Amino acid sequence: MATSAPPAVAQLMVDVHGVHKKFGSLHVLRGVDLKVPPGGVTVVLGPSGSGKSTLLRTINHLERVDRGYVSVDGELIGYRRSGDALHELPERDVRRQRRQIGFVFQNFHLFPHLTVVENIIEAPVAALRRPRKDAVETARRLLARVGLADRADAYPRQLSGGQQQRVAIARALALEPKVILFDEPTSALDPELVGEVLDVIRDLARGGTTMVVVTHEIGFAREVADTVVFMDGGTVVEQGPPSQVLDHPRHDRTRAFLAKVL
Repeated sequence: MATSAPPAVAQLMVDVHGVHKKFGSLHVLRGVDLKVPPGGVTVVLGPSGSGKSTLLRTINHLERVDRGYVSVDGELIGYRRSGDALHELPERDVRRQRRQIGFVFQNFHLFPHLTVVENIIEAPVAALRRPRKDAVETARRLLARVGLADRADAYPRQLSGGQQQRVAIARALALEPKVILFDEPTSALDPELVGEVLDVIRDLARGGTTMVVVTHEIGFAREVADTVVFMDGGTVVEQGPPSQVLDHPRHDRTRAFLAKVL
């Protein structure tokens, strides 16, 4: 686990510093650094098995780090500082921190027995103790924002994959998170549905939402990202603005990857 506390640093919305993560003998993350300013959009690219999804899961402490640390808006995630050491927080405190970190999964993770609006209000009512009436009003406003104002009373099975993913985005927004993590948000969708989800994420970017997006959508990365990160073998091989990483990559591994996906 993490053993040393981070030094005081200028405020970032997301600060991943020297993070290592192992699963048994498999060393998945090997000293990863990632820094995202408030309002920044970082797109993470890389081949399967490069550690992209594991990186996202360490940011909200779904996976505990073995070394290094993660902070969001200046707050250590999953740990408290004690002198020069870090000690793991109780689960109730970790749950509180996760409410500030939205997570949109590739397979939606909607509750099938709840309507769309019930899916969105479940966490604000249960976790934040918001009045149900207020939560429903917020949910309907968010559904309008993602283009689904007329689907509030539908069940997930009655929606297309793209619609379900837009509901999942609205659900993440309902907790008013400081940052939203997207793990391959279009990979489970038919090609004709990808655009409607990317349009919603583009709108969030224009509105200044801080986001870290794992995706293979190169055109989207070029258009929306402030920073593109290319990972391979559990390390950050290259990062920089899209014009550099996508159009003039410096590393052979980046060039080889882009040659396969472009």
